Amino acid sequence: MTTDRNTTADNRSPATTDSPCVAVCTTLYDDICRGCGRTAMEVANWVFLNEAEKADIWKRIKAQGYLRRNNK
Repeated sequence: MTTDRNTTADNRSPATTDSPCVAVCTTLYDDICRGCGRTAMEVANWVFLNEAEKADIWKRIKAQGYLRRNNK
């Protein structure tokens, strides 16, 4: 099975290295993006985070219900 840089081998969910951005960037009265669930610092520093840090963020935003890309 082939994979691209945006999905895992099972093709059901984004890879942890993929950005959770859904191109709906907005914050209201706090520091959390309403589109992806990341803090402003997490968004700004995403490319500098290691795999473990990205995986922790993915875990948190999935648990909070922010995973909206591809309706998964």
